[in-house]
Amino acid sequence: MEQINALIIGFGPAGCSAALYLRRAGLSVALVGKDSGALERAEKIENYFGLPQPMSGKELVEVGKQQCLALGAKLWTDEAISLEWQEDGGFAARFASGREAKCQAILLATGKSKKSPDIEGLHHLEGRGVSYCAVCDAFLYRGRSVAVLGSGIYALHEMEELLPLAERVFLLTNGETPEISPPEGVLLHTEHILRLEGDNTLRGALLEDENALEFQGLFVALGSASASDLARKLGVQLRSEDQSAILVNAQQETTLPGLFAAGDCTGSFAQVSLAVAEGARAALAMIPFIRGQKK
Repeated sequence: MEQINALIIGFGPAGCSAALYLRRAGLSVALVGKDSGALERAEKIENYFGLPQPMSGKELVEVGKQQCLALGAKLWTDEAISLEWQEDGGFAARFASGREAKCQAILLATGKSKKSPDIEGLHHLEGRGVSYCAVCDAFLYRGRSVAVLGSGIYALHEMEELLPLAERVFLLTNGETPEISPPEGVLLHTEHILRLEGDNTLRGALLEDENALEFQGLFVALGSASASDLARKLGVQLRSEDQSAILVNAQQETTLPGLFAAGDCTGSFAQVSLAVAEGARAALAMIPFIRGQKK
């Protein structure tokens, strides 16, 4: 298991900005991510200080990553699937590749979480059987039938949390080709979901072939775990007016000591300049926190 001072999840503007300050303070830093998010698809950036000519979002992120590498930061192309707070202080992180790491502080900087799928009944049944966190809610469904909505590594992680407790586990890909092989005992259905069944509590789903499945819990695990997904697993408070955004204070601290968030995942206006500023602010708060935690 690798030991580092700070783990940054996301290597967009907020993550890279924080890494530069943390490295200049002499702390060990690893940035982890699969891609650069929405910024990677930006064709032309002109409204950012210091650019002599327009630059694509992909180019800007690449420049930032190279700056971090030049200062000695580690860059891992990977996916964080599990974060755990340790009773003796610090955090343990597990990644899709099998890599594990321990650190004293974490910065969530993955950008804004993706929208939920457009499935009839999904939003109505959130909190009434529809969940976004198996670590949080699996115990509520012990001995019952549940389903995981997804097709990749994140969905696999949620199934692993549910299998020891649930009587039956379905994997629903909603028309997507599975990227992983479901664990033994999981029932795979790749058909599109027509709707979720249930008035005040979830009863199951109707698939496009008119096949009706009965289950009491649905765990949404699409794509990669977003910042808000990871925050939920740690019991961190989200913004009351936007449950996809993480609540932070003026120093980018969440409600869990040692866990910070910056950039679009905090609900801030989606601009590179603001993400860079929040990343710097988070790092300046992380530095004394980490130094205070050092043995």
